[in-house]
Amino acid sequence: MATDAGTDDPASDPLPAGSFRIGRVAGCDVIVSRTWFVIAAVIAYLVAPQAELASPGLGGWSYLAGFGFAVFLYASVLLHEISHAVAARRFGFPVTSITLHFLGGMTAIRGESRRPREEFWIAVVGPLTSLAVGFAALWLSRSVDTGLAGLAVGGLAYANLFIGVLNLIPGLPLDGGRVLRAMIWGTTSDPHLATLIAGWLGRLLAIAALAWPYLQSRWLGVSATLGDYVMAVFVAGFLWMGASAAMSSARLRRRLPQLVGSRIARPLIAVPGDLSVAEALRRAEEAGSVRIVTEDAHGSIRGIVSAAAVDATPVERRPWVPVASVARALEAGTVLPSTIAGEELIVAMNRRPADEYLLVDDDERAVGVLSTADVDNAFREGR
Repeated sequence: MATDAGTDDPASDPLPAGSFRIGRVAGCDVIVSRTWFVIAAVIAYLVAPQAELASPGLGGWSYLAGFGFAVFLYASVLLHEISHAVAARRFGFPVTSITLHFLGGMTAIRGESRRPREEFWIAVVGPLTSLAVGFAALWLSRSVDTGLAGLAVGGLAYANLFIGVLNLIPGLPLDGGRVLRAMIWGTTSDPHLATLIAGWLGRLLAIAALAWPYLQSRWLGVSATLGDYVMAVFVAGFLWMGASAAMSSARLRRRLPQLVGSRIARPLIAVPGDLSVAEALRRAEEAGSVRIVTEDAHGSIRGIVSAAAVDATPVERRPWVPVASVARALEAGTVLPSTIAGEELIVAMNRRPADEYLLVDDDERAVGVLSTADVDNAFREGR
């Protein structure tokens, strides 16, 4: 019912505490959270009296029948999530896992939709799958309408119809919120604005969910129980946090395009690695506010001089210490194209954390040094 980001390699993702894998489907792991057993126990408790009525004489076995219904219900939730996973893979997005938990399920999809059409179809197939399962079970219930089988089929029909309709409500983090986001995105060409609108609707849904126990007793004359209020708090918290997270992400992503590596990077001066630290500093001072990089005899950049290492070198020793000894060697992932910008820049920095990166042009010539601190400052200043 919800999606989240993951990694390319499902096997590399650590399992959340108290969770375990039960298998693989649609190319990704299926994970069951320990919170699922809580809702399974609640469902078993609620269904047990109905099971006893449907098949008198069950006694304590009615709770096992209720637990069995919980398993079948979450199997249909799994179908809902599998549809998200299949649609995402069709559009080229890696799917790392499907997790079943207290409030339903979550499909971990790596990456953000590139076009409104992708967002729409990945989101809408889940509710459509639930509605299809619900109508199929409703049709089947006409011929299986007695006993435990009738109870199970009828319960699955109405539960899936409810899940399908609920998830089409236009508010994040529900699938309907993502459908609405896709439609606004397609109309305005502004995915960030679309997320903010869908997010605010999600927050309104959270408030409505919190108030529902009171409203049902006021409008429908149905007395709310303590369990109703507890569930309302859980659902409202889930909706509010999901909507707020999406809105925060949209605000951050709106500022990402302003981060252009070549504009933030500092100019550099390349010096031979065997040059003394004192002489390298003198040349850098003459050149202005530049960073020092070391090069070999063939003119290839070998490292970036560390300001901290230079500061730690006593002044009286700097004329005798080679600058290469205070430079960090270039490693995989620390050399980036000068055109890198926005989300691509942040992803590259997260993939290979470092204090500084070397920017090179299309001809592999070094054009600047990009520091993590400068990127952070530029992001906060919005430039």
